[in-house]
This record gives sequence, C-alpha cells and structure tokens, in this order.
Amino acid sequence: MKTKFKFSTILIALALLVNSFAVNASEIITNTDPEKDKILVYVLKNILTRGHFVIKDMNDDFSEQVYTSFIEGLDPNKRYFTQEDLKEFSQYKYEIDNQLLKDDLTFYNLVYSRFLSKIKNAKSYYGELLAQPFNFKKKENINLEYDEISFAKNDNQLIDYWRKQLKLQTLSRVQEETELQNDKLKKDKKFKIDSFKTLEKKARVEVLKNMDELYIRIEELEHEDWFSTFLNSVVGAFDPHTTYMAPRIKERFDQSISGKLEGIGARLQKKGIYTHVFELVSGGPAWKQGDLEAGDIILKVAQGDKEPLDIVGMRLDDAIKFIKGKKGTEVKLTVKKKLDGSIKVISIIRDVVQLDETFVKSSIVEKEGKKYAIIDLPSFYIDFKDLDSRDSAKDMEKEIARLKAEGVSGLIVDLRNNGGGSLKTAIEISGLFIDKGPIVQVKYRGENPIIKNDIDPKIQWEGSVVLLVNEFSASASEIFAAAMQDYKRAVILGGNQTYGKGTVQNILPLNQYYPKYEKDLGYLKMTIQKFYRVNGGSTQKEGVYSDIAMPSRYSYMKVGERDLDGALAWDKVPQAKYSKTNSYSNFADVVYNSKQRIATDTNFKLVNEYAKWLKENQDDSSYSLNYKKFFKENEEKDLESKQFKSVFDYKSNLTYTSPKYEQSLFKDNKDLADKRMAWHKNLSKDMYVSEALNVLSELKLKDKAEIVKN
Repeated sequence: MKTKFKFSTILIALALLVNSFAVNASEIITNTDPEKDKILVYVLKNILTRGHFVIKDMNDDFSEQVYTSFIEGLDPNKRYFTQEDLKEFSQYKYEIDNQLLKDDLTFYNLVYSRFLSKIKNAKSYYGELLAQPFNFKKKENINLEYDEISFAKNDNQLIDYWRKQLKLQTLSRVQEETELQNDKLKKDKKFKIDSFKTLEKKARVEVLKNMDELYIRIEELEHEDWFSTFLNSVVGAFDPHTTYMAPRIKERFDQSISGKLEGIGARLQKKGIYTHVFELVSGGPAWKQGDLEAGDIILKVAQGDKEPLDIVGMRLDDAIKFIKGKKGTEVKLTVKKKLDGSIKVISIIRDVVQLDETFVKSSIVEKEGKKYAIIDLPSFYIDFKDLDSRDSAKDMEKEIARLKAEGVSGLIVDLRNNGGGSLKTAIEISGLFIDKGPIVQVKYRGENPIIKNDIDPKIQWEGSVVLLVNEFSASASEIFAAAMQDYKRAVILGGNQTYGKGTVQNILPLNQYYPKYEKDLGYLKMTIQKFYRVNGGSTQKEGVYSDIAMPSRYSYMKVGERDLDGALAWDKVPQAKYSKTNSYSNFADVVYNSKQRIATDTNFKLVNEYAKWLKENQDDSSYSLNYKKFFKENEEKDLESKQFKSVFDYKSNLTYTSPKYEQSLFKDNKDLADKRMAWHKNLSKDMYVSEALNVLSELKLKDKAEIVKN
C-alpha cells in the first residue's frame, strides 16, 4: 500500500503531461492537406445529420460544444493557452457551425497554428525550469483538478503553472528515492544516504529525460493525428461513442475486435529514437523462429531480398507498417542483440498471429466433490472480414462442449472488464443457454424497435450459470447479462451495476460516400441504434443491476456511462414476448444467502471501506509543494493506507486446473503453461470468484417437468 500511494502521485503528474501532449498534440512540422480536411468535414457532417441516432441541429449550442471540447481536448491541464488566446478564439465560439456548413476551417486553423507555437515555447519552458533547483521551502499548493482552475492570464502565469507541475514531479521522485534509501539503510547500517540536494538534482535530471522522450513522441505525430482531434470534437458533439477513426486507428480497432493480425508476432515500443522489442506473442512467427528476443533493438527492416530500410528515428506506427505484412511473406530484421550488443539479421516468415489474451479460456475447480468451471470471456470478438474464422460465439460453444466432457456441473462466465464487441456474437452466446427466443431489441431513430432472436433451439448448456460482472462490463456484455437476467437463466453477481452503454455503433468507410477521392479518408464509428432488454428497458446509463452486489474498489467512483458528458438518455420500449426459464427452484434463497455472507464477511467490509477511502483521495486533488508538508501529508496517507494493507490478501484453498485439451499443449508451449499457472494462482486469490462458486454450488435446477409447468 505504501509504495502504491507514492507512485500514484508521480503517475498522476506524468499522466497529465502525457495527456496534454501525446494524445492530442500535433507534429511540429505542419504537413497539412487542406483538400482532404475539407472533404472530411463535408462527408462527416452529411453522414451525421442524416444517419446518427440523435437528430442534432448544427446551431450555436452545437458550436459552443465543439469549441469547448476542442480547446479542453488540446489543453486539459491549461498549460498552453492563456486568456488572451481564448479571447481571440472566442470570436468563433458561435460560428463553428456556420463554418462547418461551408466547409470552412478558419477556427481550426487559428487554434492549430497557435498551438504549434505554444508547443515550441513549452520545450524551452521545461528545460529552463529544470535547470535550477526548486524552492521546496516555499509554502504553496498545486491543484490537479484542472476543471476548477482558470486559464493563465498571461505567459508569466502560464510558466508558473509549468513550474508547479514540474516541481511536483521532482518532489515525488525525491520522496520515492528517499524511502528507497531508508529501506536500504534498515538492511545495511553502513549504507550512506544521499543529501536532499543530491536527490533533488538527480530527480530533476530524470524528469528532464522523461520530458525529452515525451517530446520525441510529440514530434512524431502528423497532421492526420492532429486534425483527428478536431474531427472528434465535432462528431463527439452527437454522443460520446461516435468517433472518427483515421486509417491506422481503424487498423488497430480491427485487430482488437478480431483478436488477430498478420505479422511477426512481436509487441514493440519506442525508447528515444529506437524501436525495441517489448514482448513476443506466444506461438507467433518470431516466437517460433527463436532468434528475436525481448529487449532487442530493431535497426533496419527489409522486405525479402530488397534493400533494408533504416527505421532509427522513425515513428513507431510507421516502423510497425514495414514490419507487419501478409501471411507467407518474408521480412528481414537487422537487430542489435540485448545481451552482447552484436548486430544480427533475422529472417522471419509472417503469419496470422492469434492474440491469446483476447480469446475465451477456461479453468476447472473442484468444490465439495463437484466440478465447476470458470470461463473467461474477455470480449465479444469477431473477424468481420472472415466470418468463417473463429469468434467468441464459436469458441464459447466449443469450450462448453469440452467442459461438459469433463463432467463439469456448473459454469461461471467472467465478464469483468469486458467492454463489449460484436452484437452478433452476444446474441449467439446468449442462445447457448436458452431455447430459442428474443435476446435484445434494437431501435433506429424514429422507428419501432426490432427484436433480435436466437433462432437455434439447441441449448449448449442446461446447467447452473453465474455471470460475474463489474463496473466495466459494457455494451455486448450487458446484452448477454440482461438477457440471462430477464430469462431468470443466470445469477448476475458483481458490482452494483454494469457500465451502462446501451448504444450500437456502425463502422462506415468514408470513401464510399466520396468515391472520386483516391486517398484513404478513414472511418466513422457512428451511433445508429439503441438497444433494449427483452423486458423493454434500456441498459443506457442504468446498465444491468446485479442480483447480488459486491463491494469493489470502484463502488464509489464515477466510471460509468452516466458520468459521461453528452451520454444519451435512458428510455424504454414495449416488452418483447418471451418466456422466462425460471431455471432454479431456490433462486431467491441463494441470492439471500449470498447477500448475508457478503454483508458479514470481513474481507468485503474492508473492500467497502477501502473504496470509500479511494473516493476521498480521488476527490482531494490538492498537493503541497513544500517538501516538509508534502512528506508529512504522504506519511499520514501511509498510516491511513495500512488499515487496507490486507484488503486483497484473500486466499482460498481451491485448486484451479486447465481442461485436458489445453494441458496437452503445455509440453510444446511453455509460455502458455506459465500464463495459465499465473491465471490459476490469481483465481485462487479472487474473493469474487470464490463467492461466485458459493452461489453456483447452492443453485438447484428445477426438473424439466417443473420448468414446463411454470
């Protein structure tokens, strides 16, 4: 707990800097394409006004929303623009709608050019500020809740904002190093502790290094990245889930939702000017070839026998483009080996890479003489380009068949942190647990709802089911959970309510709306429908309320759809015709027993108190920049945190194992074996899974005659 709190201060400060720069900043060189920019505005405004679920007038209110979103998106920490800048920008505050209707980008160009100059200034700010020691005896505070502070009046105040932020980062590092040295002194009485002056200087050097690396990443960003920020301020005015995706962002989206890619199977990261191998994907081409290792530096890339291309200093996205490629093609990497620094050329034949962490996996556990299984469903994945390939519904059906063959009598389906995915697979997975019937209703604007049915009468799993959810179970997860709850087919157990995303988006290629333009315009992910439960209620904002709510660290945090600006409203439609399965003879008793256990369990009580404490700390965003007061405040927080030291130290006596089919793979895939061992260890320490097993073991199915009678 102690270390975690210390790191949090540094991470908060650094994250704010990264958010201000890396997410929304532009390349210093203005590589613009005015024709493409205007075409994008023209196409997007026409699609949105005609096809978005919400009819939204492009008027003064819309203009103000775009204005505010764009400026806050670029400068959330109020580190670039001053009130003088805003005075100049504000002449267009209610004109952006009119400009967009004319494909006029005057407002955007003004803010864009101003921001570029501000970024250039910022490079000199942080260098000069970090060149000299900070005065840590001065009594002053910094507020990291930037919504509560105004933009700087002038450049002098702006520099002072910078000074405080960099001072906080330096002070946080000093404190961290001080505690590390004190810990060493306890173990070795002869250890010599550095002076505050030495620690402070070292901390400033580290902060400067981080800032320099950050600016390398900033300068790699292109106009396309920058203009995307503005476009997302425009399309986001319709709702939070409508977004513009530049071509390479769409590629990442496809990869995440399909769980696969074509390439060498290596995760890369940028460090300074070099592209490093961070990790190899188990079972991928690079992993199988065996010469490439985590930590190696890729210097050059050649396509087969062609001349190698030097990628040193190249932005990471561009380097990845050259390394990835079609299945069966050869790539030759010139690498600097991490162990001895030698230079080696490695030939790899590209292939389809399966990202195993994306896919369904299961584990079997025995409790009181019965076998149960937990299926981890991380997302509702599908490859829309190849519908015959594996997807979450096919994998779930296959996994359940394997578990049935091993004599499992009950299932936990873990939907925690599952942010959704394919509506199609959500319907199909729901159908694995019921006969046929409606699963969800979808509605276009101004039209009657359409009922989406499971038409397959086959029931893949007739046994007991518990769905484990949390505050980040969203979208397709909520469709599945809501259907299981409405049919009384499963017990929903987890946070008080799920995320609350009750909207459906469609991915539209913009070039099909402007076919005569040859360059890739990217894609629009647009909200076209809302979905509703079969009982008629929307999951929008409300989510799915758990049958059994358990305290979690997020219990009091604002993390759901209801906390997003511009989120669509909750509403309802007529109920669909469906028959509840009412699968259990003791549903109410099991729910009651679980609630009683949770209410009296010391672990869950502690989690609840911990959640309250986290909320209090989240709300307290002010930090002292006086080193004595800063250290004292942190010591007090350390003392407070000690009462929560054991909050997640739960350990069950249960043993989790992989299904037999997977165990047979471990001999040839040690990485997979290690990953499963780590997962099983975590399951044995997961109090939420343990309570889900308690519920599962108590559930009693009605016999078929009784179900038919009901």
